[in-house]
Amino acid sequence: PQQMLQRCFERMGGIGRFIEPGDRVVLKPNIGFATPPGLGATTNPEVVAVVARLCLAQGAEEVLVVDNPIHDPARCFAISGIEAAARAAGARVMLPRPGAFRDVEAPDNAVLKRWPFFYAPFERATKVIGIPTAKHHSLSGVTLGMKNWYGLLGGRRNRLHQDIHTSVADLATMVRPTLIVLDATRVLFRHGPTGGSPSDVRFDGVVALATDPVALDAYGASLVAPGGGDFPFLDEAERRGLGTTDIWSAGFEMISL
Repeated sequence: PQQMLQRCFERMGGIGRFIEPGDRVVLKPNIGFATPPGLGATTNPEVVAVVARLCLAQGAEEVLVVDNPIHDPARCFAISGIEAAARAAGARVMLPRPGAFRDVEAPDNAVLKRWPFFYAPFERATKVIGIPTAKHHSLSGVTLGMKNWYGLLGGRRNRLHQDIHTSVADLATMVRPTLIVLDATRVLFRHGPTGGSPSDVRFDGVVALATDPVALDAYGASLVAPGGGDFPFLDEAERRGLGTTDIWSAGFEMISL
């Protein structure tokens, strides 16, 4: 991950294009479940650690690692290995707590018009980087960069599953990150989003960086479901002008070490 991320940043103009001295950076990996890293349901802790170190080396004042997991937050951060990796890299973790949520309004959205949002980490943030993992999802087909923002919502977010594709596109209008780093070092290609068996995981050894959330998810979907699939949230996000599903027109470039 260290070599891959450094090469990607170099081809995108350097990490200084995204992070400046004094920045307060929020990193949002997928830490939704209390499962160990090898099961692929959560972001590779090494990828999180590398991004944190690179931001701090660029002069960021602080790096926060945050999520509002489905399972018990403390257990998820610990068992996923992300808490230890983040702290070792010099980052700080912030668990959800009472009083850390604030209602956010997006009246133009179709589903997410008003919803409690894990707002405390963002009160002083200047940069936001999503670090999703690449995995299958039983309802949306895949869960990648745009759906990763589900982990910032409070309340009964399972209600959003009734119209999950519109909800994912709504989320993408609410959270406009500085950068998305897709962790496809290992891919949970079936039985997502929780997985449960090492046989559900394929080790692809890939990371992808993008500023276009739609292009990134289109690429990620091709990794999780190489045979293709129906992912309406991609079409809806593209229709809203949030990005393009044509990854090559977006400037995607494959790099080999």
